[in-house]
Amino acid sequence: MGEAGSSRRSPKGCVDGARGVYPGDLLQEVLGRQVLWPLASSRPDWDRDLFYDLVEVFHDLVARPRLRRFHDFSGCGWHWSEFTVGPARRTYRWQVNRLLDRVSDNFRLADDGPDVGRLIAVTDDARTDLAHRAVARDDPGTGDQVRHAVEMFRARGASREAKRSAVIALYAVLEQRRDLLKTELLAKDEGALFQIANQFSIRHRRADQRTDYDDAYLDWLFWWCLATVDLTDRLLARPPNP
Repeated sequence: MGEAGSSRRSPKGCVDGARGVYPGDLLQEVLGRQVLWPLASSRPDWDRDLFYDLVEVFHDLVARPRLRRFHDFSGCGWHWSEFTVGPARRTYRWQVNRLLDRVSDNFRLADDGPDVGRLIAVTDDARTDLAHRAVARDDPGTGDQVRHAVEMFRARGASREAKRSAVIALYAVLEQRRDLLKTELLAKDEGALFQIANQFSIRHRRADQRTDYDDAYLDWLFWWCLATVDLTDRLLARPPNP
């Protein structure tokens, strides 16, 4: 573990008097729960949430040393210094995601976006590419809204309400582009896009709306809205007709 900027480190002690930091104490401070150290390959008291928390915490703490020196007095050993965070975190994400892919888990560490280094739900390649384009947006008007929606939706343990909020955020973007949708799509297609959300308790909370829809409906609606936002991005990026 190393330190650079806001990162933390857990250096080993030195026979010359420098005290080390006990990793178990550091993990307890960050997680708010006791973690036995050193970590064994498996523990009967580990639950899934603790395991996932550790994966994310190690991402935030890891750093790569640039320098090292050997302290030969009394078998003290190597000391490392000048830590860098970026390369270490990229390597960590690559290695952890390879392991998660091998065990067919439902999560992977995000490589980009506001939730980089957090475990996110795995989707197919097409939707992964769509989410990647969404979080890479740099437009000042709607970029933050779209990135926030993706972050809320794909977060580990995202609740039904969080997913609903993500859909609402995307509808807010589409509402701003409704005239474009009316122009470029068939009138019935544009109307259906908003009618679906209005008939169900998504954007509004009226007595005549349906609330008994399955969570899978929210998943479908989110990706549909995100794909439509992506479509409107492409339409807006076209050169004007001569």
